[in-house]
Amino acid sequence: MHNILIDSEFQALIPPLSAEERAQLEANLLADGCRDPLVVWPSPTFDIRLDGGATQTLRYEDGRYQHAIDEHIGPTTAWDLDDNADDDRIDEYGDTITLDQWPHILIDGHNRHEICTRHGLPFDVVRKEFADRDAVMDWMDANQLGRRNITPDQFTLLLGRRYNRAKKAHGGDRKSDESSGKNYPLKTAQVLADEYGVSEKTVRNAGQYAEAVAAVEKAVPGFTQAMGAPRQAVIKAAAIIEKSPEKAAEILSGNKSIADVRREEKREEIIERLESVEAIAAKETSGVFDVIVIDPPWAMQKIERDVRPNQSEFDYPTMSEEELAGLDIPAADDCHVWVWTTHKFLPMTLRLLDAWGMKYVATFVWHKPGGFQPIGLPQYNCEFAIYARIGTPEFVDTKAFNTCFNAPRGAHSEKPEEFYEVVRRVTAGRRLDMFNRRPIDGFEVWGKESEVRP
Repeated sequence: MHNILIDSEFQALIPPLSAEERAQLEANLLADGCRDPLVVWPSPTFDIRLDGGATQTLRYEDGRYQHAIDEHIGPTTAWDLDDNADDDRIDEYGDTITLDQWPHILIDGHNRHEICTRHGLPFDVVRKEFADRDAVMDWMDANQLGRRNITPDQFTLLLGRRYNRAKKAHGGDRKSDESSGKNYPLKTAQVLADEYGVSEKTVRNAGQYAEAVAAVEKAVPGFTQAMGAPRQAVIKAAAIIEKSPEKAAEILSGNKSIADVRREEKREEIIERLESVEAIAAKETSGVFDVIVIDPPWAMQKIERDVRPNQSEFDYPTMSEEELAGLDIPAADDCHVWVWTTHKFLPMTLRLLDAWGMKYVATFVWHKPGGFQPIGLPQYNCEFAIYARIGTPEFVDTKAFNTCFNAPRGAHSEKPEEFYEVVRRVTAGRRLDMFNRRPIDGFEVWGKESEVRP
Protein backbone atom coordinates (compact mmCIF):
# COMPACT_ATOMS: atom_id res chain seq x y z
CA MET A 1 0.00 0.00 0.00
CA HIS A 2 1.87 3.06 -1.19
CA ASN A 3 -0.78 5.69 -2.00
CA ILE A 4 -0.08 7.57 1.26
CA LEU A 5 -1.20 11.17 1.70
CA ILE A 6 0.25 13.69 4.18
CA ASP A 7 -2.45 15.78 5.79
CA SER A 8 -0.96 19.09 6.98
CA GLU A 9 -3.41 19.41 9.90
CA PHE A 10 -2.60 15.92 11.13
CA GLN A 11 1.13 16.42 10.62
CA ALA A 12 1.03 19.61 12.72
CA LEU A 13 -0.25 17.58 15.67
CA ILE A 14 2.98 15.60 15.93
CA PRO A 15 5.44 17.04 18.50
CA PRO A 16 8.68 17.78 16.65
CA LEU A 17 11.81 15.77 17.30
CA SER A 18 14.96 17.51 18.42
CA ALA A 19 17.89 17.49 16.00
CA GLU A 20 19.58 14.80 18.08
CA GLU A 21 16.44 12.63 18.22
CA ARG A 22 15.92 12.89 14.48
CA ALA A 23 19.56 12.02 13.74
CA GLN A 24 19.34 8.96 16.00
CA LEU A 25 16.08 7.84 14.36
CA GLU A 26 17.62 8.09 10.90
CA ALA A 27 20.69 6.13 12.00
CA ASN A 28 18.48 3.39 13.48
CA LEU A 29 16.37 3.13 10.32
CA LEU A 30 19.43 2.90 8.11
CA ALA A 31 20.93 0.22 10.35
CA ASP A 32 17.85 -1.89 11.16
CA GLY A 33 15.18 -0.84 8.68
CA CYS A 34 11.66 0.27 9.54
CA ARG A 35 10.58 -2.41 12.00
CA ASP A 36 7.29 -0.83 13.14
CA PRO A 37 4.53 -0.30 10.58
CA LEU A 38 3.21 3.15 9.78
CA VAL A 39 -0.45 3.79 10.65
CA VAL A 40 -2.85 5.13 8.03
CA TRP A 41 -6.51 6.09 7.83
CA PRO A 42 -8.51 5.52 4.62
CA SER A 43 -9.28 8.83 2.95
CA PRO A 44 -12.99 9.71 3.29
CA THR A 45 -13.20 10.61 -0.42
CA PHE A 46 -11.42 9.61 -3.61
CA ASP A 47 -11.90 11.08 -7.06
CA ILE A 48 -11.48 8.72 -10.05
CA ARG A 49 -11.41 9.68 -13.69
CA LEU A 50 -13.76 7.82 -15.99
CA ASP A 51 -13.60 7.28 -19.73
CA GLY A 52 -14.30 10.51 -21.54
CA GLY A 53 -12.72 12.66 -18.77
CA ALA A 54 -15.60 12.59 -16.29
CA THR A 55 -14.74 12.47 -12.58
CA GLN A 56 -16.50 10.29 -10.03
CA THR A 57 -16.13 10.91 -6.27
CA LEU A 58 -16.01 7.81 -4.14
CA ARG A 59 -16.91 8.18 -0.48
CA TYR A 60 -15.88 6.03 2.43
CA GLU A 61 -18.81 5.37 4.77
CA ASP A 62 -19.40 2.70 7.41
CA GLY A 63 -16.24 0.82 6.50
CA ARG A 64 -17.12 0.64 2.79
CA TYR A 65 -16.27 2.68 -0.28
CA GLN A 66 -19.37 3.77 -2.15
CA HIS A 67 -20.27 5.90 -5.11
CA ALA A 68 -23.64 7.45 -5.78
CA ILE A 69 -25.97 6.76 -8.71
CA ASP A 70 -24.40 8.11 -11.85
CA GLU A 71 -25.86 8.15 -15.31
CA HIS A 72 -22.68 6.70 -16.74
CA ILE A 73 -21.96 4.11 -14.06
CA GLY A 74 -25.46 3.06 -13.10
CA PRO A 75 -26.96 2.16 -9.71
CA THR A 76 -25.15 2.71 -6.44
CA THR A 77 -22.49 0.11 -5.78
CA ALA A 78 -20.47 -0.60 -2.68
CA TRP A 79 -17.61 -2.89 -1.75
CA ASP A 80 -15.60 -3.79 1.30
CA LEU A 81 -12.05 -2.56 1.66
CA ASP A 82 -9.78 -5.33 2.87
CA ASP A 83 -6.61 -7.05 1.84
CA ASN A 84 -8.33 -9.24 -0.78
CA ALA A 85 -7.39 -7.63 -4.06
CA ASP A 86 -10.01 -9.65 -5.93
CA ASP A 87 -12.98 -7.77 -4.52
CA ASP A 88 -11.28 -4.47 -3.68
CA ARG A 89 -11.60 -3.17 -7.20
CA ILE A 90 -13.99 -1.40 -9.49
CA ASP A 91 -13.87 -1.95 -13.21
CA GLU A 92 -16.14 0.47 -15.02
CA TYR A 93 -15.54 1.40 -18.63
CA GLY A 94 -12.03 -0.05 -18.43
CA ASP A 95 -11.00 1.68 -15.16
CA THR A 96 -9.48 -0.67 -12.58
CA ILE A 97 -8.69 0.44 -8.99
CA THR A 98 -6.95 -1.92 -6.58
CA LEU A 99 -6.25 -1.70 -2.87
CA ASP A 100 -2.80 -0.20 -3.46
CA GLN A 101 -4.41 2.73 -5.21
CA TRP A 102 -6.80 3.70 -2.45
CA PRO A 103 -5.59 6.96 -0.87
CA HIS A 104 -4.69 6.56 2.81
CA ILE A 105 -3.77 9.41 5.15
CA LEU A 106 -0.73 8.97 7.36
CA ILE A 107 -1.59 9.35 11.05
CA ASP A 108 1.47 7.89 12.76
CA GLY A 109 5.07 7.60 11.61
CA HIS A 110 5.57 10.91 9.80
CA ASN A 111 9.27 11.12 10.60
CA ARG A 112 9.88 7.48 9.66
CA HIS A 113 7.92 7.93 6.43
CA GLU A 114 10.01 10.92 5.39
CA ILE A 115 13.31 9.20 6.17
CA CYS A 116 12.33 5.90 4.54
CA THR A 117 11.01 7.64 1.43
CA ARG A 118 14.16 9.70 1.11
CA HIS A 119 16.44 6.68 1.41
CA GLY A 120 14.21 4.25 -0.49
CA LEU A 121 13.73 2.02 2.55
CA PRO A 122 10.74 -0.37 2.57
CA PHE A 123 8.06 -0.07 5.24
CA ASP A 124 4.79 -1.73 6.16
CA VAL A 125 1.49 -0.04 7.00
CA VAL A 126 -1.55 -0.87 9.08
CA ARG A 127 -4.94 0.66 8.50
CA LYS A 128 -7.15 1.99 11.32
CA GLU A 129 -10.81 2.89 10.99
CA PHE A 130 -12.26 6.08 12.55
CA ALA A 131 -15.64 7.77 12.37
CA ASP A 132 -14.30 11.21 11.49
CA ARG A 133 -11.30 13.55 11.59
CA ASP A 134 -11.85 14.47 15.25
CA ALA A 135 -11.63 10.81 16.19
CA VAL A 136 -8.40 10.50 14.20
CA MET A 137 -6.85 13.54 15.90
CA ASP A 138 -7.85 12.32 19.33
CA TRP A 139 -6.20 8.96 18.66
CA MET A 140 -3.08 10.74 17.43
CA ASP A 141 -2.86 12.88 20.58
CA ALA A 142 -3.48 9.87 22.82
CA ASN A 143 -0.81 7.94 20.93
CA GLN A 144 1.71 10.75 21.36
CA LEU A 145 0.90 11.01 25.07
CA GLY A 146 2.22 7.48 25.36
CA ARG A 147 5.70 8.54 24.24
CA ARG A 148 8.35 8.74 26.93
CA ASN A 149 10.37 11.56 25.37
CA ILE A 150 7.76 14.32 25.19
CA THR A 151 8.45 17.52 27.13
CA PRO A 152 6.16 18.81 29.92
CA ASP A 153 4.82 21.51 27.59
CA GLN A 154 4.12 18.93 24.88
CA PHE A 155 2.32 16.73 27.42
CA THR A 156 0.19 19.69 28.53
CA LEU A 157 -0.66 20.62 24.94
CA LEU A 158 -1.64 17.07 23.96
CA LEU A 159 -3.71 16.60 27.12
CA GLY A 160 -5.38 19.97 26.62
CA ARG A 161 -6.32 19.15 23.04
CA ARG A 162 -7.88 15.87 24.14
CA TYR A 163 -9.84 17.66 26.87
CA ASN A 164 -11.11 20.42 24.57
CA ARG A 165 -12.07 17.93 21.87
CA ALA A 166 -13.97 15.69 24.30
CA LYS A 167 -15.63 18.66 25.97
CA LYS A 168 -16.82 19.93 22.60
CA ALA A 169 -18.20 16.51 21.68
CA HIS A 170 -20.07 16.29 24.99
CA GLY A 171 -21.38 19.84 24.88
CA GLY A 172 -19.19 20.94 27.80
CA ASP A 173 -17.46 19.42 30.80
CA ARG A 174 -20.03 16.94 32.09
CA LYS A 175 -20.77 17.20 35.79
CA SER A 176 -22.49 14.58 37.89
CA ASP A 177 -25.65 15.47 39.76
CA GLU A 178 -25.69 13.32 42.89
CA SER A 179 -28.69 15.14 44.36
CA SER A 180 -30.94 13.98 41.54
CA GLY A 181 -30.08 10.35 42.05
CA LYS A 182 -29.25 10.00 38.37
CA ASN A 183 -26.04 8.24 37.37
CA TYR A 184 -24.59 10.64 34.81
CA PRO A 185 -21.26 9.88 33.08
CA LEU A 186 -18.12 11.17 34.76
CA LYS A 187 -17.20 14.69 33.78
CA THR A 188 -14.66 15.03 31.00
CA ALA A 189 -11.88 16.46 33.14
CA GLN A 190 -12.20 13.66 35.68
CA VAL A 191 -12.01 10.94 33.03
CA LEU A 192 -8.77 12.34 31.60
CA ALA A 193 -7.38 13.10 35.06
CA ASP A 194 -7.85 9.46 36.06
CA GLU A 195 -6.37 8.23 32.79
CA TYR A 196 -3.15 10.27 33.08
CA GLY A 197 -2.78 10.46 36.85
CA VAL A 198 -3.19 14.21 37.20
CA SER A 199 -5.72 16.50 38.87
CA GLU A 200 -8.87 17.80 37.22
CA LYS A 201 -7.49 21.32 37.60
CA THR A 202 -4.39 20.28 35.65
CA VAL A 203 -6.61 18.97 32.86
CA ARG A 204 -8.66 22.17 32.68
CA ASN A 205 -5.51 24.31 32.74
CA ALA A 206 -4.14 22.17 29.92
CA GLY A 207 -7.29 22.91 27.95
CA GLN A 208 -6.75 26.64 28.39
CA TYR A 209 -3.16 26.26 27.24
CA ALA A 210 -4.19 24.24 24.17
CA GLU A 211 -6.72 26.90 23.20
CA ALA A 212 -4.02 29.55 23.51
CA VAL A 213 -1.60 27.57 21.34
CA ALA A 214 -4.31 27.14 18.70
CA ALA A 215 -5.02 30.89 18.70
CA VAL A 216 -1.34 31.72 18.29
CA GLU A 217 -0.91 29.04 15.61
CA LYS A 218 -3.76 30.63 13.63
CA ALA A 219 -1.97 33.99 13.65
CA VAL A 220 1.57 32.57 13.40
CA PRO A 221 1.50 29.39 11.29
CA GLY A 222 4.17 26.96 12.40
CA PHE A 223 4.28 28.22 15.98
CA THR A 224 3.28 24.86 17.45
CA GLN A 225 6.20 23.09 15.80
CA ALA A 226 8.70 25.68 17.05
CA MET A 227 7.05 26.30 20.40
CA GLY A 228 9.46 27.46 23.07
CA ALA A 229 7.70 30.21 25.03
CA PRO A 230 6.56 29.62 28.65
CA ARG A 231 2.96 28.51 29.04
CA GLN A 232 1.72 31.69 30.72
CA ALA A 233 3.41 33.74 28.00
CA VAL A 234 1.56 31.75 25.34
CA ILE A 235 -1.77 32.21 27.14
CA LYS A 236 -1.23 35.96 27.48
CA ALA A 237 -0.06 36.30 23.88
CA ALA A 238 -3.15 34.45 22.66
CA ALA A 239 -5.41 36.85 24.57
CA ILE A 240 -3.97 39.91 22.82
CA ILE A 241 -2.71 38.57 19.51
CA GLU A 242 -5.63 39.87 17.44
CA LYS A 243 -5.67 43.32 19.03
CA SER A 244 -1.91 43.73 19.54
CA PRO A 245 0.07 41.27 17.40
CA GLU A 246 3.30 43.20 17.96
CA LYS A 247 3.02 42.91 21.74
CA ALA A 248 2.10 39.25 21.46
CA ALA A 249 5.19 38.63 19.34
CA GLU A 250 7.38 40.37 21.93
CA ILE A 251 5.96 38.16 24.71
CA LEU A 252 6.52 35.00 22.69
CA SER A 253 10.07 35.99 21.76
CA GLY A 254 10.90 36.86 25.37
CA ASN A 255 11.68 40.50 24.55
CA LYS A 256 8.99 41.60 27.01
CA SER A 257 7.64 39.97 30.11
CA ILE A 258 3.95 39.51 30.79
CA ALA A 259 4.29 42.12 33.55
CA ASP A 260 5.76 44.62 31.07
CA VAL A 261 2.87 44.16 28.67
CA ARG A 262 0.30 44.36 31.45
CA ARG A 263 1.80 47.67 32.55
CA GLU A 264 1.64 48.96 29.00
CA GLU A 265 -1.96 47.84 28.64
CA LYS A 266 -2.87 49.53 31.92
CA ARG A 267 -1.13 52.70 30.81
CA GLU A 268 -2.94 52.71 27.46
CA GLU A 269 -6.28 52.07 29.15
CA ILE A 270 -5.78 54.98 31.55
CA ILE A 271 -4.67 57.32 28.76
CA GLU A 272 -7.63 56.31 26.59
CA ARG A 273 -10.05 56.84 29.48
CA LEU A 274 -8.66 60.23 30.49
CA GLU A 275 -7.67 61.67 27.14
CA SER A 276 -10.46 60.58 24.83
CA VAL A 277 -12.23 63.40 23.00
CA GLU A 278 -15.37 62.77 25.04
CA ALA A 279 -13.53 62.82 28.37
CA ILE A 280 -11.63 66.02 27.60
CA ALA A 281 -14.79 67.75 26.36
CA ALA A 282 -16.66 66.80 29.53
CA LYS A 283 -13.87 68.10 31.76
CA GLU A 284 -13.59 71.32 29.78
CA THR A 285 -17.31 71.85 30.21
CA SER A 286 -17.15 71.25 33.94
CA GLY A 287 -13.78 73.03 34.27
CA VAL A 288 -12.00 70.20 36.11
CA PHE A 289 -8.56 68.61 35.72
CA ASP A 290 -7.00 65.18 36.22
CA VAL A 291 -3.62 66.54 37.29
CA ILE A 292 -2.99 69.75 39.21
CA VAL A 293 0.29 71.31 40.27
CA ILE A 294 -0.09 74.16 42.77
CA ASP A 295 2.68 76.62 43.62
CA PRO A 296 0.93 78.80 46.23
CA PRO A 297 1.93 82.47 46.57
CA TRP A 298 2.95 82.12 50.20
CA ALA A 299 2.68 85.22 52.35
CA MET A 300 6.39 85.65 52.98
CA GLN A 301 8.76 88.58 53.13
CA LYS A 302 12.24 88.91 51.77
CA ILE A 303 15.08 89.53 54.14
CA GLU A 304 16.23 93.14 54.00
CA ARG A 305 19.80 93.46 52.80
CA ASP A 306 22.33 96.26 52.79
CA VAL A 307 23.03 95.62 49.11
CA ARG A 308 20.77 95.51 46.09
CA PRO A 309 18.19 94.16 45.68
CA ASN A 310 17.03 95.29 49.08
CA GLN A 311 13.23 95.21 48.68
CA SER A 312 11.34 93.71 51.62
CA GLU A 313 8.28 92.59 49.63
CA PHE A 314 7.96 90.20 46.67
CA ASP A 315 7.04 91.48 43.22
CA TYR A 316 3.79 89.42 43.02
CA PRO A 317 0.66 89.26 45.20
CA THR A 318 0.69 86.76 48.05
CA MET A 319 -2.16 85.00 49.82
CA SER A 320 -2.82 84.19 53.45
CA GLU A 321 -3.58 80.67 54.69
CA GLU A 322 -7.24 81.60 55.02
CA GLU A 323 -7.36 82.83 51.43
CA LEU A 324 -5.60 79.75 50.15
CA ALA A 325 -7.88 77.43 52.13
CA GLY A 326 -10.88 79.13 50.52
CA LEU A 327 -9.72 78.34 46.98
CA ASP A 328 -11.98 76.14 44.87
CA ILE A 329 -9.49 73.64 43.43
CA PRO A 330 -10.84 72.46 40.02
CA ALA A 331 -10.08 68.78 40.59
CA ALA A 332 -11.75 65.85 38.82
CA ASP A 333 -13.22 63.04 40.93
CA ASP A 334 -9.89 61.21 40.59
CA CYS A 335 -7.06 63.71 40.60
CA HIS A 336 -3.28 63.79 41.14
CA VAL A 337 -2.14 66.90 43.04
CA TRP A 338 1.32 68.27 43.77
CA VAL A 339 1.67 71.30 46.06
CA TRP A 340 5.02 73.08 46.13
CA THR A 341 6.20 74.28 49.50
CA THR A 342 9.25 75.17 51.57
CA HIS A 343 10.50 74.18 55.02
CA LYS A 344 8.72 77.12 56.62
CA PHE A 345 5.34 76.47 54.99
CA LEU A 346 5.36 72.67 55.17
CA PRO A 347 3.00 72.51 58.21
CA MET A 348 0.63 74.96 56.52
CA THR A 349 0.66 72.90 53.34
CA LEU A 350 -0.49 69.81 55.22
CA ARG A 351 -3.32 71.83 56.77
CA LEU A 352 -4.33 73.08 53.31
CA LEU A 353 -4.58 69.52 52.04
CA ASP A 354 -7.22 68.85 54.68
CA ALA A 355 -9.03 72.06 53.78
CA TRP A 356 -9.08 71.09 50.11
CA GLY A 357 -10.27 67.53 50.82
CA MET A 358 -7.06 65.88 49.65
CA LYS A 359 -5.25 62.84 51.02
CA TYR A 360 -1.50 63.15 51.64
CA VAL A 361 0.55 60.40 49.93
CA ALA A 362 4.23 61.34 49.61
CA THR A 363 6.76 64.16 49.64
CA PHE A 364 8.86 64.84 46.54
CA VAL A 365 12.19 66.56 47.22
CA TRP A 366 13.92 68.86 44.75
CA HIS A 367 17.63 68.95 45.62
CA LYS A 368 19.05 72.27 44.42
CA PRO A 369 22.65 73.36 43.98
CA GLY A 370 23.29 75.68 46.93
CA GLY A 371 20.65 77.53 48.88
CA PHE A 372 19.88 80.00 51.67
CA GLN A 373 21.40 79.21 55.06
CA PRO A 374 20.00 81.09 58.10
CA ILE A 375 22.45 81.92 60.84
CA GLY A 376 22.93 78.94 63.11
CA LEU A 377 20.80 76.59 60.93
CA PRO A 378 21.42 74.14 58.06
CA GLN A 379 21.49 75.28 54.45
CA TYR A 380 18.06 75.10 52.84
CA ASN A 381 19.11 73.46 49.58
CA CYS A 382 15.81 71.75 48.70
CA GLU A 383 12.12 72.38 48.13
CA PHE A 384 9.19 70.05 48.50
CA ALA A 385 6.37 69.04 46.20
CA ILE A 386 3.78 67.40 48.42
CA TYR A 387 1.91 64.72 46.48
CA ALA A 388 -1.73 64.22 47.43
CA ARG A 389 -4.76 62.85 45.68
CA ILE A 390 -8.48 63.11 45.40
CA GLY A 391 -10.29 59.85 44.73
CA THR A 392 -8.20 57.03 43.26
CA PRO A 393 -6.19 58.35 40.30
CA GLU A 394 -3.71 55.98 38.65
CA PHE A 395 -0.23 56.53 37.27
CA VAL A 396 0.43 55.36 33.73
CA ASP A 397 4.11 54.62 34.38
CA THR A 398 6.12 54.10 37.56
CA LYS A 399 9.55 53.29 36.13
CA ALA A 400 12.33 55.67 37.20
CA PHE A 401 9.72 57.49 39.28
CA ASN A 402 11.53 58.71 42.38
CA THR A 403 10.53 61.09 45.15
CA CYS A 404 13.99 62.72 45.20
CA PHE A 405 15.51 64.41 42.17
CA ASN A 406 18.29 66.84 41.26
CA ALA A 407 17.65 69.84 39.04
CA PRO A 408 19.29 73.25 38.51
CA ARG A 409 17.78 76.50 39.72
CA GLY A 410 15.78 78.70 37.36
CA ALA A 411 14.37 82.19 37.75
CA HIS A 412 13.04 83.20 41.18
CA SER A 413 10.42 80.69 42.42
CA GLU A 414 10.39 78.93 39.03
CA LYS A 415 10.02 75.19 39.28
CA PRO A 416 12.34 72.89 37.27
CA GLU A 417 11.42 71.41 33.91
CA GLU A 418 12.75 68.04 35.15
CA PHE A 419 9.80 67.87 37.54
CA TYR A 420 7.27 68.54 34.77
CA GLU A 421 8.89 65.94 32.50
CA VAL A 422 8.25 63.31 35.16
CA VAL A 423 4.66 64.43 35.76
CA ARG A 424 3.89 64.34 32.03
CA ARG A 425 5.33 60.83 31.76
CA VAL A 426 3.52 59.29 34.73
CA THR A 427 0.10 60.92 34.34
CA ALA A 428 -2.54 61.33 31.68
CA GLY A 429 -5.56 63.52 31.15
CA ARG A 430 -6.16 67.24 31.49
CA ARG A 431 -3.45 69.05 33.49
CA LEU A 432 -3.37 72.42 35.25
CA ASP A 433 -0.50 74.37 36.75
CA MET A 434 -1.90 76.86 39.28
CA PHE A 435 -0.09 80.12 40.12
CA ASN A 436 2.27 79.33 37.30
CA ARG A 437 5.22 81.57 36.45
CA ARG A 438 5.81 80.37 32.88
CA PRO A 439 4.05 78.35 30.13
CA ILE A 440 4.45 74.59 30.59
CA ASP A 441 4.07 72.05 27.78
CA GLY A 442 1.19 69.68 28.42
CA PHE A 443 -0.42 71.95 31.04
CA GLU A 444 -3.01 74.62 31.08
CA VAL A 445 -1.68 77.40 33.26
CA TRP A 446 -3.14 79.80 35.74
CA GLY A 447 -0.94 82.50 37.15
CA LYS A 448 -0.17 86.19 36.97
CA GLU A 449 3.23 85.66 35.40
CA SER A 450 2.26 83.02 32.85
CA GLU A 451 1.31 84.00 29.33
CA VAL A 452 -1.79 81.82 29.11
CA ARG A 453 -4.71 81.25 31.45
CA PRO A 454 -7.22 78.38 31.30
